[in-house]
Amino acid sequence: MARIKLAYIGGGSTRAAGTMASFVHQGENFNGSEIVLIDLDPERLEIVQTLARKMAKVRGLDLTFTTTTDRREGLRDCDAVLTSFRPGGFEARYLDESIPLKHGIIGQETQGPGGFFMALRSIHVMKDIIVDMEAICPKARLFNYTNPINLVSEAVTHHTSIPTISLCEGPIASNRDFPEMIGLDPDLLDAASIGLNHGSWSTRHLYEGHDFIAILRQAREEMLRDPETPAYEMRMIDLACRMDALPNHYFQYYYFKDEVLAELRAKPTTRAQDIMASVPDYWTHYREQAALDNPELDPARSRGGIHELELAIDAMDAIYNDRKEVLYVNVPNQGAIADFPDDLVVELPGFVDRHGAVPLTQGHMPRHLVGLVQMLGEYQALAAEAAWSGTRNDAIRALASHPLVFSLHTAEALYDEMAAAHQAYLPERLLR
Repeated sequence: MARIKLAYIGGGSTRAAGTMASFVHQGENFNGSEIVLIDLDPERLEIVQTLARKMAKVRGLDLTFTTTTDRREGLRDCDAVLTSFRPGGFEARYLDESIPLKHGIIGQETQGPGGFFMALRSIHVMKDIIVDMEAICPKARLFNYTNPINLVSEAVTHHTSIPTISLCEGPIASNRDFPEMIGLDPDLLDAASIGLNHGSWSTRHLYEGHDFIAILRQAREEMLRDPETPAYEMRMIDLACRMDALPNHYFQYYYFKDEVLAELRAKPTTRAQDIMASVPDYWTHYREQAALDNPELDPARSRGGIHELELAIDAMDAIYNDRKEVLYVNVPNQGAIADFPDDLVVELPGFVDRHGAVPLTQGHMPRHLVGLVQMLGEYQALAAEAAWSGTRNDAIRALASHPLVFSLHTAEALYDEMAAAHQAYLPERLLR
């Protein structure tokens, strides 16, 4: 059982209550540990702290929860740092989603121009966090959940010796969606995916030992005859059947670009606006539960559900308790996927123990799948460098290389409008 000091940067976010539920759920693996909640809002930090303390007490756990708005002080003597924050909040996400639509480009949180500007903001903050870690807790490990995690991790891994793992449940959740779409039990699916975060394809897809793609093809024929089949589900199943692999659902933005763009433009609100409308209810629910002796989070009233950032807690358990587990990780490739540079951050199964995470060798991706992923990988590398130390020109070149943009004039017009909208969260070098 590992006793660690964990600093959670983003400890007052809408996902923080669910993250603490995840930690308490595995709390017996960390008995005697201290969790420092770090954020900018003292009131929300206190709510999350109260929830965490009471959840731990009900389970009889020896866990200490403290709070601070002083990041450097919170990092002192830490063994692990968990990052999950959103510079500019959901208001910035609204700009990421809405401005590209005016230019005829998909607006999305992690893809295209929206994801690019989220990366610029997130990496600007992460750069300072790395400086603090190198000074205050140089032996700590960084577990990153800040989006877009592949771009953030790409930047960090090239500019510090701090051991870094970025994590996302995306490949697990996306693959489980497919049996659910056709009325089957997702627990019976045996699948593995590789590629980039929000850009991976399955290399194994078995259902009770049988080829799941063949099962999907049979189900597709029935779905085509049903006028009630949701367009999104039909697109994803069409893509899987055509490509002989299960796609991450973010591929819809590339293979069905025109349809998705039309849907986004027709929708009266963006996803960020929908979330912002729910935020007051999240905090009302958290306050209500914090007042009880035995708080229980309602998935319908909690941001993201009740067990958030669970994969990060799994990774910490595997490392600090030397569990020797295979988990999805985002780490430098090191030759694991033959189609990508060794230093490019990829998403794939990794072996995780007290030494950290080692990517498991995968060989080549199928040729008909790898091209788009390679393009996104090159964009990832360019965008990460531009965000860490580049100029406005570097940033425009990176944005123009994104498959959803592919236009210098559009990239420049988009960049200038979005940079002006986000200038409070960007370094001066990216505004000139």
